[in-house]
Amino acid sequence: MQRDVIMAGFGGQGILLIGKMLAYAGMHAGKEVSWLPSYGPEMRGGTCNCTVVISDQPVGSPVIRSPRAVLAMNLPSLEKFEPNLRPGGLLLINTSLISRGSSRDDLNVVEVPANQIATELGNPRAANMVALGAYLGATDVVDLERVIEVIRETFAGKPALVDLNIEALRRGHQLGAAHKVAEA
Repeated sequence: MQRDVIMAGFGGQGILLIGKMLAYAGMHAGKEVSWLPSYGPEMRGGTCNCTVVISDQPVGSPVIRSPRAVLAMNLPSLEKFEPNLRPGGLLLINTSLISRGSSRDDLNVVEVPANQIATELGNPRAANMVALGAYLGATDVVDLERVIEVIRETFAGKPALVDLNIEALRRGHQLGAAHKVAEA
C-alpha cells in the first residue's frame, strides 16, 4: 500500500502543519513516510504546498508527479494540481474558497466547505483540520485516533486549541467518510 497526497493552498492556512501531522501519524502507525514542503517567499498569502507519502515499503522518492490525491484549499492550487492528478484519483475541494468544481470527469471529488465548518465551530483557522479530516475519512490512510494523538502532542502547549482541532478533524472525517474511495 502506498498513498500520496499533495496538500495545497496559500501561506497561513496551515497546509504544512496538516501535512506534517499526517506524516507523523503515519510514522506512529509504523509506516514509511515522506513529507516534502514547498512554499513561496511570502510569509502569508503566498503559495504553499506539501507532498506526503505513506507506504508499507520504503519511499523511493518524495517527489510525486501524478498524485493519487490532491487537497486544494484555494483556486490557484486547484488549477495547478488538478491536471496532474492520476485518473481515478481523489480531489478534495475547499468549496468555501473555490467556486467551481472539478474540470475532469475521471476523478473522485469530495467537496469540503472547510472554512464554513471551521467558522461554525468558532475558529476559522481550523479549516485545515476539517480538510485533513475529510482526506482521512475518504481514504483511511491512517487511523483517525493516530491523528488525534498527534493533535494532542502538537497543541500540548495550547490546550484550548486541542478540543477545537479534534472536533474540526472529526467533522471533516464524517464528510470524507460519506465519500469513501477505493485505493487509486
